[in-house]
Amino acid sequence: MRFFHLSDLHIGKQLHQYSLKENQQAVLSQIVQRAADYKPDAVLICGDIFDRSVPSGDSYTIFDGFLQELSKITPKLPVLMIAGNHDNPQRLNYASSFLEKHLIYVSASAPKQPGERLKKVTLLDEYGEVDFYLLPFLKPGYVRHLFEEGVVTDYDSAIREVLRQEEIDDSRRNVLLSHQFYTNKGQSPQLCDSEQSVLTVGGLDNVDVSAIEKFDYAALGHIHGPQMIKFPYIRYCGTPLKYSVSEEHHNKCIHMVTLGEKGEEPVIDKIPLTPMQQVRRERGTLKEILERAVPENCHDFISVTLTDEKEPYRPKEQLEEVYDHILEIRIDNTRTRNIMKDQAEEELSMHPMEVFRAFYQEVQGQPMGEEEEELIQRALDEWEEER
Repeated sequence: MRFFHLSDLHIGKQLHQYSLKENQQAVLSQIVQRAADYKPDAVLICGDIFDRSVPSGDSYTIFDGFLQELSKITPKLPVLMIAGNHDNPQRLNYASSFLEKHLIYVSASAPKQPGERLKKVTLLDEYGEVDFYLLPFLKPGYVRHLFEEGVVTDYDSAIREVLRQEEIDDSRRNVLLSHQFYTNKGQSPQLCDSEQSVLTVGGLDNVDVSAIEKFDYAALGHIHGPQMIKFPYIRYCGTPLKYSVSEEHHNKCIHMVTLGEKGEEPVIDKIPLTPMQQVRRERGTLKEILERAVPENCHDFISVTLTDEKEPYRPKEQLEEVYDHILEIRIDNTRTRNIMKDQAEEELSMHPMEVFRAFYQEVQGQPMGEEEEELIQRALDEWEEER
């Protein structure tokens, strides 16, 4: 059984102020071409198909075109997909029964009623049947009502209980599609700037990887850098494109997974994807950065850090003459480092309550209310007593 593992397409996403429409269309076309070349038995898309819960018309058109091109491949290619935290379950589930007639299987929501189970798709190869379990993104509140009070208390227990009621046959080959934040005994996967904003402060959304270790392969979405979690068969495939400067050195690819007989280690091949434009950093004096501009790199998305000690004349205008996709321009010199040092020293001298207020404002986008202030003050008082 051979399948493509994809996730986090984020169709409709912008990189700073720039549209990625053409870049996304180009990389999806590459995926279709690779599917035509390698003839996988299925394509798995593990959440965050769209970047917004209400996608634009262009986003629907791009994804529809992608599915139509995949449907032209012979023999017919099943597509299995789940909703991620960016996706709107109702919108993604639209016409799902019709799509199944064309071998497109969608699971947009966690079980809602007692006795309801995950969508399971069974495919056949020369070694027998393979069961694919489609587990869309869920929060504890989505499934807490399905179990006795106190059983589901966090993300970890929610995932465990949902999977436990499936009564999965371990003698068969089982594949999981999931879009959650999996960790190994609290050890977090490597994160990028493009996904950190959706992760809960304090690790409250962590699910320990032991919850899914019995699967023969766990196809994960949610984390944008390709990597395994504890075992090679539990894997984030990452995004098909670079969605932040922190992904500059990522090698984006398709994960092609081959399952042999039960008990055999899956074989994972990485098929490179080539972007229309790179995302990268440029650091140096204005003169150095301008001199490095060549036809091969001047259209890339670039983050610029200028190190000139003396501020150059109209640096933005000069840079825009040779680079046409500038994401940001930063200054790193003695003056700015001294400013940052002064700010850090000022923050260290802040009262703990002021620090909490600033942190709350940063995370929530609004000031703390009276109830939050009282809770923090109580915790600070207890801390002072224990010192």
